[in-house]
Amino acid sequence: MAQPVTTPDPAPEPGEPSFDALRWHDEPWTARLALDLLPETNGPRIEVLSGSVIVTPHAGTDHQAVERELPYVLHRAARRAGYWVYPEINVVSGSDLFIPDIAVLRAPGGGRSSVKITEAVLLAEVVSAGTRRKDVIDRPRQYAAAGVPFFLRVDLRNRVPAIALFELVEGEYRPVAAAAAGNTFVMREPFEFSIDPAELLDDEPAEADLRDDEPAEAGTAEIETTESVATEDAADPVN
Repeated sequence: MAQPVTTPDPAPEPGEPSFDALRWHDEPWTARLALDLLPETNGPRIEVLSGSVIVTPHAGTDHQAVERELPYVLHRAARRAGYWVYPEINVVSGSDLFIPDIAVLRAPGGGRSSVKITEAVLLAEVVSAGTRRKDVIDRPRQYAAAGVPFFLRVDLRNRVPAIALFELVEGEYRPVAAAAAGNTFVMREPFEFSIDPAELLDDEPAEADLRDDEPAEAGTAEIETTESVATEDAADPVN
């Protein structure tokens, strides 16, 4: 018995941006296409990497607490040095579209829907359990390749927040400063800023969390390198 012939839905006429474009657009994606065809959203994070659209849900409450607190205090320090701080903005790098957790720009956004990565003096990522490889290995390499002078990482492992700052030197990020909860993180460049990472979470780390995992020593922070995470991934691959 002959089967009915099905044809793909035709592409809709140009109009309002719609997530339907994810269904009918079958060519490689670019940052420009995503910004033109997909609607603005406060829901899933939509990025473009190597021609593919990457959609991720919002992270947990600790991640959101850091994204609420850190941009606020960073912005006050950055403005004194003539910089502007924005959480989760569209950053275009060639055909790729990144949405870093925090971006420090040399000039104000001016109402634009996206900025070029060359406008960023510092990009920051907050590491969650499901994004460790991306935030510790992939994004630093991509931001370094684009020439972003500084990279800031906030790690929430064991619910003991730690902050590490890296500076771009000869095409690679080199550690500059780090501190864990209970000590003061201090950076001098690209502007002066200090904070106890413990201030970034809404409550104190649970004692059970510290007992179940390796104890965190207040006042110290080991700067995790891409090599150390790659070794972890070899033992426990990320699918």
